[in-house]
Amino acid sequence: MSDTRGAKDPHPTLRDVAQQAQVSAMTVSRVLRDDPRVLPATAARVRAAAAELGYRRNEMARSLRLGSGTGLVGLVVTNLANPFYSRLALGVDAVVAQHGLKTVIGNTGHDVDSERGLVADLVARRVDGIIVVPAADDQRHLAAAAAGGVPVVVASRPPNGFAADCVLVDDYGGARTVTRHLLDAGHRRIGFVGSPPAVYTAAERLRGFTDALADAGLKPEPDHVRLGPQETEEAGRAAAELLDLRQPPTALFCSNNRNTIGAFRAIRGAGTDTALAGFDDFELADVLGLPLTIAAYDSDELGREAGRLLVGRLGEGPADSGSASGPPARRVVVPTSLVHYGTPGPV
Repeated sequence: MSDTRGAKDPHPTLRDVAQQAQVSAMTVSRVLRDDPRVLPATAARVRAAAAELGYRRNEMARSLRLGSGTGLVGLVVTNLANPFYSRLALGVDAVVAQHGLKTVIGNTGHDVDSERGLVADLVARRVDGIIVVPAADDQRHLAAAAAGGVPVVVASRPPNGFAADCVLVDDYGGARTVTRHLLDAGHRRIGFVGSPPAVYTAAERLRGFTDALADAGLKPEPDHVRLGPQETEEAGRAAAELLDLRQPPTALFCSNNRNTIGAFRAIRGAGTDTALAGFDDFELADVLGLPLTIAAYDSDELGREAGRLLVGRLGEGPADSGSASGPPARRVVVPTSLVHYGTPGPV
């Protein structure tokens, strides 16, 4: 019998590193993603063990779940035609690729049945985890996937009816700040063009808009609010209706970049000097030639945060509302900032 003591395993796993360092696999996972909660001495011992065994960071994908994962992460979004989702996807991929994982993207077209089918297919293909932008409040299929042991991270909208990690934008705060800016500029008739109120982001941005008006002692005029548009053509028609009113708004606030582009076209077509504000920055916004204020945020960072949450969850187990079966669900909120383009015109 040959003596294999001291021989180095050509494919060491996270468990091997944990055994060598005399810590848990969860602690190894935390050290490898630079979790500041790990004591420096423990982190040093884990890194020394990894170096001694020849553990490579790109092996992490197979070992994070301490099983035989496929090395694939599912990303489910509602509208790939919207640049927001392509940037989010790039952010996700930038993080998970560092751990040897590859991203598989599915588009639902805002249809919950399509989302349900995509999630079922990803689970059947044994993806290591799923990041999803939900199409609706009905998230029972996501809850089922999570209950079945597939880590789920929800992006842009919060989980509904189950515990899961999520990353959100400060939708309410951004919309409230933009509306206050329009009010401070002297506007009192402000129109709103938003997505369906059943969409979480749209509802939060409408709430921020309404509360900013209330702070100024105003109420939104029902005739000045158009809810429903999700594509530029629909938003253009809605904005044109507002501009055609007997007393049209002197400014328009749009709840996403698609609506802002549609409203821009309507303003240009009407030949007015209506001020324009929106949520989500977009390419060429600086050359439109209109006074334009945007609640901007880093959509790549939204994706990166979602990727970090998923990679962290792969090493820790399913999210939990407080029992010993897993760490509590985490929520990360990406901040917004005001970006101004063009020269403000008269009110």
